[in-house]
Amino acid sequence: MTRALSVLGFLLLLSLDLVSSRHVSRSCHPHSSRSGSDSSTHPLPGVISVGSAPPAPATNTNGGSSPCFPSAGFIMPPSVPSSTDNWWCSPNTEYAFLGFSYEVTACQSINKLNSDFADIKNTFGSRYVRLYGACDRDGFYDDIVSAAWATGLGVHALIWFGFDGGDQWMTRRDSLVSSLINNPKAKFVTRGVQFGSEPLFDNVLPHSQLAAEVTSLKSKLSGVGIPVTVSELAYGYQERGGAQDVLDAIDFINIHMLPFFSALATFGAAAWPLVKTDMNWFIEHGNGKKMYFDENGWPSVTSPGVQANTILAQSSVANEEGYFSMLDSHCEDLKLGPQGGIGWFAHIYSDDQEPGYGIYDDAGNKKFPFKPRTSC
Repeated sequence: MTRALSVLGFLLLLSLDLVSSRHVSRSCHPHSSRSGSDSSTHPLPGVISVGSAPPAPATNTNGGSSPCFPSAGFIMPPSVPSSTDNWWCSPNTEYAFLGFSYEVTACQSINKLNSDFADIKNTFGSRYVRLYGACDRDGFYDDIVSAAWATGLGVHALIWFGFDGGDQWMTRRDSLVSSLINNPKAKFVTRGVQFGSEPLFDNVLPHSQLAAEVTSLKSKLSGVGIPVTVSELAYGYQERGGAQDVLDAIDFINIHMLPFFSALATFGAAAWPLVKTDMNWFIEHGNGKKMYFDENGWPSVTSPGVQANTILAQSSVANEEGYFSMLDSHCEDLKLGPQGGIGWFAHIYSDDQEPGYGIYDDAGNKKFPFKPRTSC
């Protein structure tokens, strides 16, 4: 599915900020107050307060064999722990490469989830998967939880709005909440819930209503300690007057970083100034909250749903690889971000989930050597 601004809107975008990586055309699954945080915000598990000293590494007291979940080499305990106390690694250890966006509209079987998640964990050293799209099959998120538990991956869950203006998102929200509360393993693998993927850019709800929905969801999940965010572009906030109420309501910041769509895009390897512009906007307005680049990448091919906004933007496997190599080369810069640094995901796991963005092609082969840094 494709969205594009009118020529007038595009020119307005350029006049707002020529060096932004905000994009004005994108695709979705073509296959299948500045005063700081609201006082009701509950932190990401393990989060540290702005200005405080970093905590000592957590010690897992729940039967695991390494300090915290989902660190490298962590082995899940033989039974579900009684509490998440000292379970999660501190967010101040989460920077550099963290994992993949993973599209679920195919409603993958539990065997497929187990296989893919094991590959994501073992081949690439990932700690997380960030869900993208939606599967409305009963019990699907329970399958996600089972696969994540079996492989030792954390999950950024998602309430998907879609693009038809309907209210199916409410059913998805309620179904996810039920699973998160009732599945005993869910709170041990679900790092957070994304309330929409670009809901501001798509204008699915007025930003004040979106902020209220985030606050309501946080209340519903307070008993299981799962925080809430919104997955969004810098431009999505900016075109809604900054939507500071949403930034204040969310517990951490999931950022769409897709500089290929900038009017100043050229090559993936040259995208750092565009990345830095949007990153700095979030640092300026995010009140020190933890940040992740979650829908983050550069396409290897264009398609009807993936079109650049300048003839200078280059889509190719070399540019996709160059973009991720560029992020690796700026590991130390990302590490300077709030709460111990900015972590990033690769969008997306495979081209059969979204053409052009996958690390794997449609045939299941790596498009290029991909061994991103997980620390620096």
